Amino acid sequence: MRFFLSISSCIVTLAASAVAFAMEPPLPMDQAFRMEARRNGADVAIRWQLEDGYYLYRDYLSATGADGKRVEIATPAGVIKEDPGYGSTEVYYGTATATIAGPITGSLKVTYQGCQDGGLCYPPTTVDIDPAALAPISNSELAAPPIALQSQAAFPLVSKAVTEPADSPGIRISDQSSNGIVGSLLDRGGVLLLLAGFLGLGVLLAFTPCVFPMYPILAATLSREGESLSAGRGFVLSSTYVLSLAAAFSLFGVIAAGWGQSFQIALQSSAATLVVAAIFVALALSSFGLFELQLPSFLRNRLAARRGSGGSLASSAALGFSSALVIGPCVTAPLAGALLYIAQTGDVVLGATALFALGVGKGIPLILMGTFGSGLLSRAGQWMERVRQVFGFLFLATAVWLLDRLLPAGTGLLLWSILAITFAVFIGAFDEMRPEADGAARLAKSAGMLAGLYGVILGIGGLSGATDPLKPLATITVARSGDATTTKAIGKDLFQSAASTSELSSLLAADGGGTPSLVYFTADWCVTCRVIERSVFPDPTVANALDGVRLISVDLSEINEANQSLMKELQVVGPPTMLFLDGNNNEIAHSRLVGEITADTVTKSASAAKSPP
Repeated sequence: MRFFLSISSCIVTLAASAVAFAMEPPLPMDQAFRMEARRNGADVAIRWQLEDGYYLYRDYLSATGADGKRVEIATPAGVIKEDPGYGSTEVYYGTATATIAGPITGSLKVTYQGCQDGGLCYPPTTVDIDPAALAPISNSELAAPPIALQSQAAFPLVSKAVTEPADSPGIRISDQSSNGIVGSLLDRGGVLLLLAGFLGLGVLLAFTPCVFPMYPILAATLSREGESLSAGRGFVLSSTYVLSLAAAFSLFGVIAAGWGQSFQIALQSSAATLVVAAIFVALALSSFGLFELQLPSFLRNRLAARRGSGGSLASSAALGFSSALVIGPCVTAPLAGALLYIAQTGDVVLGATALFALGVGKGIPLILMGTFGSGLLSRAGQWMERVRQVFGFLFLATAVWLLDRLLPAGTGLLLWSILAITFAVFIGAFDEMRPEADGAARLAKSAGMLAGLYGVILGIGGLSGATDPLKPLATITVARSGDATTTKAIGKDLFQSAASTSELSSLLAADGGGTPSLVYFTADWCVTCRVIERSVFPDPTVANALDGVRLISVDLSEINEANQSLMKELQVVGPPTMLFLDGNNNEIAHSRLVGEITADTVTKSASAAKSPP
């Protein structure tokens, strides 16, 4: 029990380190970037005083005249900064200056954007300046080091900054999206309701495909205990596993919010998927007895020097922590809401706590399985060996599920076919049944024969072009229906591409506007997007629902400053995300889809977008 308490203490420390990872809560825009404007002869001279830990982008300094046309703005060279989202960029620390050459007639609009170093980035901000009303300043005074520079609010000749993009697509984000799940729960019942809500959402997500791999991992861990596994022991091991998973999930979420989309790219990339799939194949081969997975000898000896239970708890904690890498790439609405809340408010403590509650909620069914299923798993003998082998097939099924997202259409179904037929052979479907065989053996043979038959059907479906394991003969059924009409289907070629705010604005304004729209954020490295494009869009019901809806896609395969700025403006964490807009470019409340998306959810959101207000 002391070792269990020490593990729990380590987990709490880890969660605290996730909080310490983040920067201090960000300052308001006009405090982080204090701006003053003066008249220098016919020119307008502008200076920003930046707080420590904040920087201003040189490329984002721009100005427009009263006629809306850009005017030349001169700025000195800045410092090259390697930004994880933007790449190499030129920024200013401490002080930034700019000059707009005169003579100037009418007002000016100056736009700038900055970030908290290691924290969030503010949206582009526009300031109105009336050059005729500015106080004069000499060149020497402007070039002198700033002394006791007042805040922007102290200069009546410079209007208060308005945090709206200079180049907006004209989309009004719904209150449901802008406030987010975290803000909505906080407004209704405070922190307690927030934690309870995320805990409950985690329980619901525990039965989604992203969490399914956790069950065989934990079961295989418990099965190693053999006859010594009791209900209490199962509770301790499974709780250690779940707490470690939740702590890692919270830590990864905080890193993702601070690092930006590049962290999600790493988790959702094909390379990461292949590595995780390879791990599950190794676990499967170990379950079949081909080799034994063990910790390095120096760690085994160290743990062996302690009490025997210590090694099991440490192993459970390590597996739980690493298992977060499997569920981390799965973008869900609660996860996106928490990440947006951290990025927008800087409240890492509350955001990380919400993510921890979400992870614990996902693990509650695992704890129940580990506690009340311990009586079955503790039975030693040949039966237990069979259970380990069944877990091996579950590990292989998880690997196939991961690889299916990366393979061409139909190839995944062939892998499922091979797995099902192999399981049928393993369970004895094709062995000769002895007359004295008991009922359990006959049930096992029947299950094996059904698995083999299903495997054959999957193989036929895969060869015919089917993609859904639950509907392997769908393409054959359609072909034999004799219907002369062509089945409607949505393909990627039907989407218009937008790579920036201006391009999206142009597409939305095409044909005079008034058309409902779907804005779909996708990427080549997003494995969940491939499932949507292969299984959801081809569904005839989806095609009917999207009939008359303008289809626009934003490709995030390569993150750059243009599409990342668009993501920030529309409050998109990452792909896959779908925004449904009415004819006036207003987002429909409760219609945004994030993460695992089905034909039914797309149909409902599309119908809401097409309905009159």
